[in-house]
Amino acid sequence: MPSPQQKIPFLSAILFCLLALSAHAQVLLGVDVLERENFSILEGRRIGLVTNQTGVDSQGVKTRLLLRRAGNIRLVALFSPEHGLDGVEMAGRYVASRRDSLTGLPVYSLYGPTRKPSPQMLQGVDALVFDMQDIGSRSYTYVSTMVKCMEAAGEKGIPFIVLDRPNPLGGMRIEGPSIEPRWISFVGQLPIPYVHGMTVGELARMANGRGWVQPRCNLTVISMRGWQRPMTWPDTGLRWVPTSPNIPYATSPFYYVATGIVGELAGMDIGVGTSEPFELAAAKWLDGARFTSALRSTHIAGVEYSEYSKNGFRGARIRIDPRAAGNLSALGIYILALANSVARPDLFERSPSKLEMFYKVYGSSSIRGQIEGQVPVPRIVNSWLPENQRFDAERTPYLLY
Repeated sequence: MPSPQQKIPFLSAILFCLLALSAHAQVLLGVDVLERENFSILEGRRIGLVTNQTGVDSQGVKTRLLLRRAGNIRLVALFSPEHGLDGVEMAGRYVASRRDSLTGLPVYSLYGPTRKPSPQMLQGVDALVFDMQDIGSRSYTYVSTMVKCMEAAGEKGIPFIVLDRPNPLGGMRIEGPSIEPRWISFVGQLPIPYVHGMTVGELARMANGRGWVQPRCNLTVISMRGWQRPMTWPDTGLRWVPTSPNIPYATSPFYYVATGIVGELAGMDIGVGTSEPFELAAAKWLDGARFTSALRSTHIAGVEYSEYSKNGFRGARIRIDPRAAGNLSALGIYILALANSVARPDLFERSPSKLEMFYKVYGSSSIRGQIEGQVPVPRIVNSWLPENQRFDAERTPYLLY
């Protein structure tokens, strides 16, 4: 047995290793890097900031306050996305322009009459800065807001600066359907897979480089330090700020991928509006035990299920490991196919007013014929692979990490 004197160096070594691992896991956000460099890239400019409640540094200080206090720049205007500057407005609800109580600055809504900053909004702005947390899914509108702001910056001839942030799903996961040109919309602005595995800065580089933004803008991305592609949010050491009312937890983006598409159709309860948003799959016509058993038989790695029943809705509660290796987009199609197979009328017939949005989110109307024709889900999932592989190769020149 080692003596107490011998134990001390050993324990010190263990402590050193733990501290080293902790330091390695800590990620510096783009805004942290900008702050450490004394905002030099923005010096002397009048800044417009595209942001919301997620625009904070690693210590939780709001980006708009940091820029407002910086002595070498002048923050003159704020621009807010869907859900508003404070992230409390519900999905799809128009947001009014207003004045920010923290900074006294005008907040121009980009989720009201316009999705793109107008020339009037950009009067007196020398550069646009983007700092918002995305969730890694194509159908979330913050990247669409970024693209529209890039277009506005290109039209005005002013620089566009992205303060980069982690993709909470990590940088390796590429899955789900791509989007057909006819279904490009604000809920799917870029021709990318449903899960793309890129940061907002990388997406900005790709959109600008491939001409998806017209005219192209003068783009700069302030990269993070310490983020690596295999990292999901729990690996970053960062505090999660809810990106919108139904993405309250760091794990919520994984559930959004799994059930968000299904939730666009009528009759399905996926937990939105509860303390478990996107974590359920239930309907009044389902047999909870059979449905849960059927989901277990799909054997999607890293996902577990338990039977759910509440308020007449029956189905499954879903639990996803953030490091799940399984295809979460495929899980959504299994849920859709299983629920539809016993629905009378079927999910599509129940949802005439919702079908257009469903196709915009999914990226194609072909899924209806596949589900109603009982095409096996593995065949549907395999049909995504060529586009996923092509995208993986095409994104490579734009990756930063």
